[in-house]
Amino acid sequence: MDKENDLIRGTIIFGLRTFGADPIPVRADLEYDPEDPYAVVVAYHSGAGTVRWMFGRDLLADGLLTPSGEGDVIISPADDAAIVIFALSAPDGCAVLEAPAQELAEFLDRTYDVVPAGSEPEWFDFDQEIGKLVTES
Repeated sequence: MDKENDLIRGTIIFGLRTFGADPIPVRADLEYDPEDPYAVVVAYHSGAGTVRWMFGRDLLADGLLTPSGEGDVIISPADDAAIVIFALSAPDGCAVLEAPAQELAEFLDRTYDVVPAGSEPEWFDFDQEIGKLVTES
């Protein structure tokens, strides 16, 4: 199997919310790797480069329907059901972004087509992940 072909990718234009102005468009590339079946990566492209966030696929799915998460990543539906809000915080700062719920749902559906909900343990190679940790230390 060609690992590169197993990746699920998508691009969504998020809106960076700012006070007193319309959201600023921010391109975001989403990626899902079946070898890491619990995680989704979102790479936000800004003038200074790319900022990558990794969070649970379940968090993204739950956040489409109800406020979810705590700490660094909180995802929740907006008052407008067509929008999902991402509140991200890090030591360097924080950002609130919005994204189209339909596009996020379509991306998630594609991930569930490859790795159905509940089957993640069948895709996760625990021994391989432990090996990576041992090799990196």
